[in-house]
Amino acid sequence: MKRYERYAQEIANLIRTQTLRPGDRLPSVRQASASRKISPATVFAAYYLLEDQGLIVARARSGYYVKPQAQSLQPEPGTALPRVQSTTVEISALVFAVLESTRQADVVPLGSAFPSPALFPLDKLARCLTPAMRTLAPERLVEDLTQGNERLRRQISLRYATSGTAVEPDEVVITHGALEALNLCLQAVTQPGDVVAVESPTFYSALQALERLKLRAVEVATHPRDGVDLDSLAAVLRTHPVKACWFMPNFQNPLGCLMPPPRKQAMVELLARHQVPLIEDDVYCELYFGLNRPPPAKAYDRQGLVMHCSSFSKCLAPGYRVGWVAAGRFAGQVQRLKLMTTLSTAIPSQLAISDFLQGGGYERHLRQLRLTLAAQQALALRLIADHFPADTRVTRPQGGYFLWLELPAHIDTLRLLHLALAQRISVAPGHLFSADRRFGHCLRLNYGYPGDPRFENAMRVVGQIACSF
Repeated sequence: MKRYERYAQEIANLIRTQTLRPGDRLPSVRQASASRKISPATVFAAYYLLEDQGLIVARARSGYYVKPQAQSLQPEPGTALPRVQSTTVEISALVFAVLESTRQADVVPLGSAFPSPALFPLDKLARCLTPAMRTLAPERLVEDLTQGNERLRRQISLRYATSGTAVEPDEVVITHGALEALNLCLQAVTQPGDVVAVESPTFYSALQALERLKLRAVEVATHPRDGVDLDSLAAVLRTHPVKACWFMPNFQNPLGCLMPPPRKQAMVELLARHQVPLIEDDVYCELYFGLNRPPPAKAYDRQGLVMHCSSFSKCLAPGYRVGWVAAGRFAGQVQRLKLMTTLSTAIPSQLAISDFLQGGGYERHLRQLRLTLAAQQALALRLIADHFPADTRVTRPQGGYFLWLELPAHIDTLRLLHLALAQRISVAPGHLFSADRRFGHCLRLNYGYPGDPRFENAMRVVGQIACSF
């Protein structure tokens, strides 16, 4: 990362965590240059970048200030209080009905779970496909079947090492995206009728997986900024026969919350005392806005109870369906389940991604992607402050591409969805994110579509619809 980008990210992180507040003055160019031992040109470049992101503003003969509109004026949502009972899950019919209505190409996809395909180097990835297959030794087609391409698994292992996590290549199983990895893990440690702990709110795909496998859900209170509430989790473990937890410690969908490292460590230790496996959904880990990639909960696992799942779908290669799992003590069971179900992940996709990683362009792509998403989040927060009801609450994630909005209690966001669809705009109503559909006045909005000329107007329209209730 270039020096000006690093300095800009430090300041941006201070703004997003409200250490620097709207109206605060930044160090002068001379002060920053002297204190950081960087050139004035580097400071100027950092400040220009922050201006482009909408985070700061220059005032003539005065200096640079945190821009008032760069922070949402609304407070964050509160921590939801989930039901104490476990419950059966029947959410798929609603999920299918909502998602089916949002797939048309002319619909602005604020309700999508995917970022814009325009963010990814798809042409470069495509150019990696043919050469990789030409040089593939025929015997590798059989040798790499269940676990996946050996070179790709080594590259994934090395990326774990950069976050201080020890994962051997033989522990890694390549899967059809992270969703297959998560489902294999769930099958490895549960039987029909078992209880699984999930966050509140949680991603609807987790609820659909529980429904398909005839499992029961018990929800754990989840803070919109810091993630799983450990007191709530401890109470759930004491009162329910929990067989597994499915959590997203990094940039959780839909809240965007990020568990601080000490809380992750404490969570892993708590689960270890109860011998409860953690299925860690970590698909957004590369989309951080700070200086360093947040460590996974897997980094604190000493007993092999954390089954870490991720993929390249959200950060590099949507549609290639290449994910993986590092399943700890359950690796053998997951490998056997993979063999019994889908046998193998497509070899060409694995080879293309492996060649792209080997070429060294991945980090450059990620740096630009993070800067782009951070700027887009700042824009989305300004639009919400300007156009949504005054008492709207909204999260301020430190990564990812989702915002979670808590609207006034009288607003039914399922009805809001239908009104928005009439304007060719999709949203994700809060009903989708709980086993008992408790978040009926909440919305998840996807801001991961920079460059789409329809985005700003769509946000205004959704805000106006909310104000009309």
